Amino acid sequence: MLRMHTDIVDLRQFYHSELGRMAEQAVSMALASVWARLPEERLVGLGYAVPYLERFRADTERTFAFMPAGQGAVNWPVAELSSTALVFDEELPLPDASIDRVLMVHALEFAESPRETMKEIWRVLAPGGRLVIVVPNRRGVWARMEHTPFGSGRPYSRGQLTALLRETNFTPGASSEALFFPPSRRKMILRLRHGVERFGRSLWPVFSGVIIVEAQKRLYQGLPVAARASRRVFVPVLAPHGVPSTRSRATKTP
Repeated sequence: MLRMHTDIVDLRQFYHSELGRMAEQAVSMALASVWARLPEERLVGLGYAVPYLERFRADTERTFAFMPAGQGAVNWPVAELSSTALVFDEELPLPDASIDRVLMVHALEFAESPRETMKEIWRVLAPGGRLVIVVPNRRGVWARMEHTPFGSGRPYSRGQLTALLRETNFTPGASSEALFFPPSRRKMILRLRHGVERFGRSLWPVFSGVIIVEAQKRLYQGLPVAARASRRVFVPVLAPHGVPSTRSRATKTP
């Protein structure tokens, strides 16, 4: 069953809010702990990864922001030549083995077929390429609150995510957690977030809001890849404030 993406307008509004900025800082700190530096890498953010791509693109050869059709897309980087593409996550517009790293944020939990999406990422990653996934933790409180993007889609446990990676020829590596403070807009709660994040990582990591896992493309032998006919077409829609998810979802071809 297709899981509705969070609309691009709602994603932008969340990350422009105080709670969204605090969440982005907490997730970015956790990302930095698993982010092995790759000089002059080719980086793709899949989903809505632009708040995090800003922090890591300085060291890259090039960086792209791929946004699913069901979510909608915005121009990025702001005031520069656009590096954004509207995509279907099972058919990325890239050659085989062309990317060094993929960062998935607000992506896997909305995938219609997570295994097919992961196989497509495996295809576009270069040998030894790395994948970093940020996904809502099914045991965390953030996955239960619908006023943030982390409360939409299908959350994962660490075991589910590890099993999916291994089934699709990835070797899980470093991992981290973030968002231990509650998703409250109250200023008093937000002021305590640094201490809550620090103690949460030490005392109750199983209840984090998100799980972050880094994995490496596993290449034991050549794997045959069957040609797949495209099952989706994009329906262009003009809208003044982004593309509503109810109309911009990719639709099945006859």
